[in-house]
Amino acid sequence: MSLPLFPVTVVGSFPRPEALRKSLRRGVPDAEVLEQARVEVLALQEAAGVDIVSEGEQGRDSFFSFIASKLNGVRLMSLAEMLDWVEDKAAFERLLAALDVPAFAIKNPVVEGKLSRKTPLAGDELAWAKAHTGKPVKVALPGPYLLSRSMWVKRLSADTYPTKESLGADVVAVLREELIALRDAGADFVQFDEPVLSEVAFAGPHATHSFMCAALSEKASPESELEFAVELINQVVDGVEGIRTGLHVCRGNWSRDESVLLAGPYDALVPYFSRMKVTQLVLEYATERAGSFAPLAALPGDKELGLGLVNPRTSEIEPVEQLVARVRELLRYRPAESIFLNPDCGFGTFADRPINTLTVAQQKLARLSEAARQLRGG
Repeated sequence: MSLPLFPVTVVGSFPRPEALRKSLRRGVPDAEVLEQARVEVLALQEAAGVDIVSEGEQGRDSFFSFIASKLNGVRLMSLAEMLDWVEDKAAFERLLAALDVPAFAIKNPVVEGKLSRKTPLAGDELAWAKAHTGKPVKVALPGPYLLSRSMWVKRLSADTYPTKESLGADVVAVLREELIALRDAGADFVQFDEPVLSEVAFAGPHATHSFMCAALSEKASPESELEFAVELINQVVDGVEGIRTGLHVCRGNWSRDESVLLAGPYDALVPYFSRMKVTQLVLEYATERAGSFAPLAALPGDKELGLGLVNPRTSEIEPVEQLVARVRELLRYRPAESIFLNPDCGFGTFADRPINTLTVAQQKLARLSEAARQLRGG
């Protein structure tokens, strides 16, 4: 399906209505409530002029913990439960305090047996979206580095997987199987979420962690971690043709307090990005925390960029003129044909911690669409 210049898309998640959040807390979303939420989110995107839409992750309790019910060998644990199993309890408690999140409110999938795909991870989301829109559909999945790192807890996982690296091969197999299934079912774009890469690159191995998954396992060398991330994503996507793939790297999306979120330019990550075989890099540039566009000039010429232009954590609706000016600045470093426009991150990464409203989300997406129209010369 052909796309216009400067296509507008989303990163994935949208806030869930309270009735759906209550349903998700019980484990399985109510079918009627889920249907209504999906309809509203899709209508919102279409009204805002989004070119590549998503189902909005409405049936997920978070962007990655939802996989626990889809995989064999995985147990879903609250952070409070995990505190009994992590090796460095003091560091984990400091993390919980820094996140300002109740330890029972966020859950994490943990490997405690042989990993395999029990059911499709996002097949139901794609099938629903394909049945309800004629627009291209994007599906977001947790990335292989995120899963290899966050699901491996030594005291629970080591009997099956002695290291997180040994877990990586089965994570790759699961995600590659899912990617091929989504392509064959008609997905246009699959995005892999790798938030912890910014933690590795910006914060160093022994800093106070900003991402819960970053506190669970690490090596002394950020370089070795980033090399592992490159190896994993390439094993997932290599040779899978007929679908656009992307890698999303964020800087934290649980708080409206920008001061607690990660800051730093992408310079340190660009050499690793350049060797990743994904079609597109989905990066955050809506705040000053991201630094300059200049490092992006070093990316391969055929690498697309999903440009984060609006901040999903604020109520302020960015002026169209500001968005247009930012894209024109980027054109000094990247060709117009490679640039997609999107928010920095999702609007509802965690079901119980929505960082915005649907109304604000629609207004921000509409501004992106108007900016794209002006950039196209319309």
